Amino acid sequence: MNVLEIFAVFFGVISVWFAKKKNVYVYPTGLINTSIYVYICFSAKLYADMTINMYYVVMSIYGWVLWSKKTQRQNGTLAITHNTKIENIKSIFFAFISFVLLFFILEKYTDSDVPFLDSITTSLFFVAMWLMAKKKIEHWIFWIVGDIIVIPLFFYKELYFTSFQYIIFTCIAFLGLWEWRKSIKLPY
Repeated sequence: MNVLEIFAVFFGVISVWFAKKKNVYVYPTGLINTSIYVYICFSAKLYADMTINMYYVVMSIYGWVLWSKKTQRQNGTLAITHNTKIENIKSIFFAFISFVLLFFILEKYTDSDVPFLDSITTSLFFVAMWLMAKKKIEHWIFWIVGDIIVIPLFFYKELYFTSFQYIIFTCIAFLGLWEWRKSIKLPY
């Protein structure tokens, strides 16, 4: 699995780099990464993470379409925007409900040995991907928090390359947040 994991990590890092650069190639490279991780997570009994990767496949197609559309464009690309207060409340509520549901399922119906961490990171990543598809700055916050939590989880599961990938993701996410905020001139 190490070669497959390295291949997935390579495309994952490229994908997050494209997200930082606001480049639509985030989606095709992400599709390769997430398709491989469906298998890897299933093999590691990270069922919620497997599910999130299936979700990423679908959301990558959705985001690719949104980022490629001719509507809602600013300087030829989908405009980066900030969540409203209501959108922030909805995002946090969705993350919480997802966590509760996933934790219940993993605890009751699977042999997962990390249902709490698997559920919380997956819930954060559900919201992050949704907000990223809509080019909302807040998606970086959800990625960063989830990345920080998932690094030791993948290490524990002996997915060392994947754990290292999330260290890189975290660094790029901080840079992406900074770059996206700068691009719409938000205060730091």
